[in-house]
Amino acid sequence: MIPLQISPFQYVANGVVFSSIIVLAAIGLSLVYSIADFANFAHGDLMTVGAFSALFSVGFLRPMLGDAGVFGLPLWFFLALAFGMGAAAVISVITDRVVYQPVKGADSIGLLISSIGVALVYRALVFLSFGTEAERYGVPRQGPIPWVRETLGIAVTPRNLVVVTLTIVLVTALHLTLTRTTLGRKMRATADNADLARVSGIRTSEVILAMWLIGGALAAAGGVFLGLEELVRPRMGFDILLIVFAAVILGGIGSVYGAMLGGLVIGMVHELVPLFNQWGIIPVGSRYAAAVAFVIMVAILLVRPSGIAGDSG
Repeated sequence: MIPLQISPFQYVANGVVFSSIIVLAAIGLSLVYSIADFANFAHGDLMTVGAFSALFSVGFLRPMLGDAGVFGLPLWFFLALAFGMGAAAVISVITDRVVYQPVKGADSIGLLISSIGVALVYRALVFLSFGTEAERYGVPRQGPIPWVRETLGIAVTPRNLVVVTLTIVLVTALHLTLTRTTLGRKMRATADNADLARVSGIRTSEVILAMWLIGGALAAAGGVFLGLEELVRPRMGFDILLIVFAAVILGGIGSVYGAMLGGLVIGMVHELVPLFNQWGIIPVGSRYAAAVAFVIMVAILLVRPSGIAGDSG
């Protein structure tokens, strides 16, 4: 049997799509660490909550909107995405008020353990509400975009293009928020030194609220895109959480821009493993992609312990 040769550019295209999902998830995790100062282990399951919230909304959005489409996907999918992002943002704020605020006096280990409990609750609620079976959004299957295949010789579907384009839009919007708005300046000041920001008159409670809203919404977007590319599963966020953590650590834990860069590197490495195997660089198959991504992370951290965008001092 002649092995099927896949263009190296196809692996790169797949890596860009997967990296987009990791970047969205890593930003929220990094925001929580930089402002609330703890590693939120519930972040992966928050992605799942966002994905299933979007799936829930498909039940009433799809009959209302029918087959009307935009950018190659049904219009109801974009509204379901917005619904999932909104639901995850609200749920993350409620979680902060009900769970994290009451144990605010605890150290970061106490908050971390609390977040593990929150993750279990999220997952249990998803199991109770939607069962244990994998689901689909019901977006019709589409073939590769003809002009991309003819021009570049790679298969890119409309849903791939939507995932990457919307990720760029969301990341750009976050960048503009952080650099061009008063809220962004307050968030950066609180992340640098929360006590000094509070003494300077910044209402850190408002910053924390914005952090949960933004982090929850972006996590949900990552979860919905992951469900669109694969399946909507109750363990989908938990299964990808370690890769997201690897991206945050690699980029420089607590750095939003580092999380973006770390997510891009980890996502690309994860998808390029079959190509490296094909070229004889790495003698393992795609099933070990996550392990290879972690090895690359450790190798980079040995050279730069604070991460790519971390403070080297």
